Amino acid sequence: SSFPSLLLLGFLLPRATLLPNWKVNMDAGSNIITTIERLEGLWMDCTWYSTGMFSCTLKYSVLALPSHEQAARAAMILACILSAVGICTSTVGMECTRLGGDPETKRHACFAGGVCFLSAGTSGLIPTVWYTKEIIANFLDLTVPQSNKHEPGGAVYLGIISAVLLVISGMIFCTSCLKKNSGALLHPCKQLPVSTAQPEDSSAYSMKDYV
Repeated sequence: SSFPSLLLLGFLLPRATLLPNWKVNMDAGSNIITTIERLEGLWMDCTWYSTGMFSCTLKYSVLALPSHEQAARAAMILACILSAVGICTSTVGMECTRLGGDPETKRHACFAGGVCFLSAGTSGLIPTVWYTKEIIANFLDLTVPQSNKHEPGGAVYLGIISAVLLVISGMIFCTSCLKKNSGALLHPCKQLPVSTAQPEDSSAYSMKDYV
Protein backbone atom coordinates (compact mmCIF):
# COMPACT_ATOMS: atom_id res chain seq x y z
CA SER A 1 0.00 0.00 0.00
CA SER A 2 2.97 2.33 0.49
CA PHE A 3 4.11 2.17 -3.13
CA PRO A 4 0.78 3.41 -4.64
CA SER A 5 0.74 6.17 -2.03
CA LEU A 6 4.21 7.26 -3.11
CA LEU A 7 3.15 7.27 -6.77
CA LEU A 8 0.09 9.37 -5.94
CA LEU A 9 2.23 11.74 -3.89
CA GLY A 10 4.75 12.09 -6.70
CA PHE A 11 1.95 12.77 -9.20
CA LEU A 12 0.45 15.71 -7.31
CA LEU A 13 3.43 18.06 -7.58
CA PRO A 14 3.92 17.77 -11.39
CA ARG A 15 0.18 18.25 -11.83
CA ALA A 16 0.29 21.44 -9.77
CA THR A 17 3.30 22.60 -11.79
CA LEU A 18 1.59 22.16 -15.16
CA LEU A 19 -1.89 23.45 -14.31
CA PRO A 20 -2.67 26.93 -15.69
CA ASN A 21 -4.78 28.15 -12.76
CA TRP A 22 -2.09 29.51 -10.44
CA LYS A 23 -3.99 32.77 -10.34
CA VAL A 24 -7.52 33.51 -11.51
CA ASN A 25 -9.23 36.71 -12.65
CA MET A 26 -12.97 36.98 -13.28
CA ASP A 27 -14.12 39.77 -15.58
CA ALA A 28 -17.91 39.95 -15.69
CA GLY A 29 -18.07 42.64 -18.36
CA SER A 30 -21.32 44.38 -19.18
CA ASN A 31 -23.47 41.23 -19.04
CA ILE A 32 -23.23 37.52 -18.34
CA ILE A 33 -22.67 36.69 -22.01
CA THR A 34 -19.34 38.52 -22.06
CA THR A 35 -18.06 36.99 -18.80
CA ILE A 36 -14.40 36.04 -19.09
CA GLU A 37 -12.30 33.99 -16.68
CA ARG A 38 -8.56 34.45 -17.07
CA LEU A 39 -6.24 31.75 -15.77
CA GLU A 40 -2.51 32.34 -15.47
CA GLY A 41 0.03 29.62 -14.74
CA LEU A 42 3.76 29.09 -14.86
CA TRP A 43 3.78 27.82 -18.44
CA MET A 44 0.63 29.15 -20.09
CA ASP A 45 -2.21 31.67 -19.83
CA CYS A 46 -5.74 30.55 -20.58
CA THR A 47 -9.01 32.37 -21.21
CA TRP A 48 -12.36 30.80 -20.57
CA TYR A 49 -15.41 32.54 -22.05
CA SER A 50 -18.95 32.11 -20.78
CA THR A 51 -19.95 30.77 -24.20
CA GLY A 52 -17.78 27.70 -23.58
CA MET A 53 -14.79 28.71 -25.69
CA PHE A 54 -11.39 28.03 -24.16
CA SER A 55 -8.04 29.23 -25.48
CA CYS A 56 -4.49 29.04 -24.10
CA THR A 57 -1.21 30.77 -24.92
CA LEU A 58 2.17 29.34 -23.98
CA LYS A 59 4.75 31.51 -22.25
CA TYR A 60 7.83 31.09 -24.42
CA SER A 61 9.91 33.98 -23.09
CA VAL A 62 11.44 33.28 -19.69
CA LEU A 63 13.05 36.71 -19.29
CA ALA A 64 9.68 38.44 -19.76
CA LEU A 65 8.27 36.73 -16.67
CA PRO A 66 8.31 38.34 -13.20
CA SER A 67 11.02 37.21 -10.81
CA HIS A 68 8.64 35.19 -8.63
CA GLU A 69 7.37 33.24 -11.66
CA GLN A 70 10.92 32.49 -12.84
CA ALA A 71 11.87 31.28 -9.37
CA ALA A 72 8.66 29.24 -9.13
CA ARG A 73 9.43 27.53 -12.44
CA ALA A 74 12.94 26.53 -11.41
CA ALA A 75 11.95 25.48 -7.89
CA MET A 76 8.97 23.39 -9.01
CA ILE A 77 11.04 21.58 -11.65
CA LEU A 78 13.67 20.83 -9.01
CA ALA A 79 10.97 19.61 -6.62
CA CYS A 80 9.54 17.26 -9.27
CA ILE A 81 13.00 15.79 -9.96
CA LEU A 82 13.74 15.33 -6.26
CA SER A 83 10.37 13.68 -5.63
CA ALA A 84 10.98 11.25 -8.51
CA VAL A 85 14.42 10.37 -7.12
CA GLY A 86 12.88 10.00 -3.66
CA ILE A 87 10.26 7.57 -4.95
CA CYS A 88 12.94 5.39 -6.56
CA THR A 89 15.30 5.35 -3.58
CA SER A 90 12.58 4.88 -0.96
CA THR A 91 11.14 1.98 -2.96
CA VAL A 92 14.54 0.30 -2.80
CA GLY A 93 14.65 0.94 0.96
CA MET A 94 11.26 -0.61 1.70
CA GLU A 95 11.24 -3.91 3.56
CA CYS A 96 8.51 -5.28 1.29
CA THR A 97 10.74 -5.06 -1.80
CA ARG A 98 13.55 -7.39 -2.75
CA LEU A 99 15.73 -4.60 -4.08
CA GLY A 100 18.67 -3.11 -2.23
CA GLY A 101 20.32 -6.23 -0.86
CA ASP A 102 21.20 -6.37 2.83
CA PRO A 103 19.25 -4.49 5.55
CA GLU A 104 22.04 -1.94 6.03
CA THR A 105 21.87 -0.89 2.37
CA LYS A 106 18.09 -0.69 2.61
CA ARG A 107 18.36 1.62 5.62
CA HIS A 108 20.67 3.94 3.70
CA ALA A 109 18.33 3.94 0.70
CA CYS A 110 15.33 4.62 2.95
CA PHE A 111 17.10 7.55 4.59
CA ALA A 112 18.19 8.93 1.20
CA GLY A 113 14.59 8.75 -0.02
CA GLY A 114 13.41 10.62 3.05
CA VAL A 115 15.99 13.36 2.46
CA CYS A 116 14.86 13.66 -1.17
CA PHE A 117 11.23 13.99 -0.06
CA LEU A 118 12.15 16.66 2.48
CA SER A 119 14.13 18.58 -0.13
CA ALA A 120 11.34 18.25 -2.70
CA GLY A 121 8.71 19.44 -0.24
CA THR A 122 10.81 22.43 0.79
CA SER A 123 11.58 23.27 -2.83
CA GLY A 124 7.89 23.10 -3.70
CA LEU A 125 6.61 24.94 -0.64
CA ILE A 126 8.80 28.04 -1.00
CA PRO A 127 7.64 29.09 -4.53
CA THR A 128 3.97 28.39 -3.86
CA VAL A 129 3.98 30.49 -0.69
CA TRP A 130 5.96 33.25 -2.42
CA TYR A 131 3.56 33.19 -5.39
CA THR A 132 0.55 33.37 -3.09
CA LYS A 133 2.13 36.29 -1.23
CA GLU A 134 2.61 38.20 -4.49
CA ILE A 135 -1.02 37.58 -5.51
CA ILE A 136 -2.36 38.79 -2.16
CA ALA A 137 -0.08 41.86 -2.18
CA ASN A 138 -1.25 42.74 -5.70
CA PHE A 139 -4.90 42.22 -4.70
CA LEU A 140 -4.60 44.53 -1.68
CA ASP A 141 -2.74 47.23 -3.61
CA LEU A 142 -5.16 50.13 -4.11
CA THR A 143 -3.21 51.48 -7.08
CA VAL A 144 -3.85 48.34 -9.13
CA PRO A 145 -7.06 48.43 -11.20
CA GLN A 146 -9.75 45.95 -10.29
CA SER A 147 -9.52 44.29 -13.70
CA ASN A 148 -5.83 43.42 -13.08
CA LYS A 149 -6.34 41.88 -9.66
CA HIS A 150 -6.16 38.11 -9.30
CA GLU A 151 -6.94 35.50 -6.68
CA PRO A 152 -5.00 32.31 -5.88
CA GLY A 153 -6.09 29.42 -8.06
CA GLY A 154 -6.45 25.72 -7.40
CA ALA A 155 -2.93 24.92 -8.60
CA VAL A 156 -1.41 26.96 -5.78
CA TYR A 157 -3.42 25.12 -3.14
CA LEU A 158 -2.59 21.77 -4.75
CA GLY A 159 1.10 22.71 -4.77
CA ILE A 160 1.05 23.70 -1.09
CA ILE A 161 -0.77 20.50 -0.07
CA SER A 162 1.56 18.26 -2.08
CA ALA A 163 4.64 20.05 -0.70
CA VAL A 164 3.44 19.63 2.89
CA LEU A 165 2.71 15.94 2.26
CA LEU A 166 6.21 15.50 0.82
CA VAL A 167 7.76 17.10 3.91
CA ILE A 168 5.71 14.85 6.21
CA SER A 169 6.63 11.77 4.16
CA GLY A 170 10.31 12.71 4.29
CA MET A 171 10.18 13.09 8.06
CA ILE A 172 8.46 9.71 8.41
CA PHE A 173 11.02 7.97 6.24
CA CYS A 174 13.99 9.58 7.99
CA THR A 175 12.73 8.89 11.52
CA SER A 176 11.78 5.29 10.72
CA CYS A 177 15.24 4.63 9.28
CA LEU A 178 16.91 6.23 12.30
CA LYS A 179 14.80 4.07 14.63
CA LYS A 180 15.84 0.96 12.74
CA ASN A 181 19.48 2.01 12.92
CA SER A 182 19.32 2.79 16.66
CA GLY A 183 17.59 -0.54 17.27
CA ALA A 184 20.40 -2.33 15.49
CA LEU A 185 22.94 -0.51 17.66
CA LEU A 186 21.08 -1.32 20.88
CA HIS A 187 20.64 -4.97 19.96
CA PRO A 188 23.71 -6.01 18.00
CA CYS A 189 23.91 -9.43 16.47
CA LYS A 190 25.21 -11.98 18.92
CA GLN A 191 28.34 -13.68 17.77
CA LEU A 192 28.71 -17.37 18.26
CA PRO A 193 31.30 -18.22 20.93
CA VAL A 194 34.56 -19.43 19.52
CA SER A 195 35.71 -22.65 21.06
CA THR A 196 39.29 -22.65 22.27
CA ALA A 197 39.42 -26.38 22.82
CA GLN A 198 41.88 -28.14 20.60
CA PRO A 199 40.55 -31.06 18.55
CA GLU A 200 41.58 -34.40 19.96
CA ASP A 201 44.02 -36.45 17.99
CA SER A 202 42.19 -39.32 16.37
CA SER A 203 45.18 -41.58 16.95
CA ALA A 204 45.29 -40.89 20.65
CA TYR A 205 43.19 -43.15 22.83
CA SER A 206 42.61 -43.17 26.47
CA MET A 207 44.64 -45.67 28.41
CA LYS A 208 41.48 -47.11 29.90
CA ASP A 209 40.58 -48.57 26.49
CA TYR A 210 43.48 -51.00 26.82
CA VAL A 211 43.45 -54.02 29.06
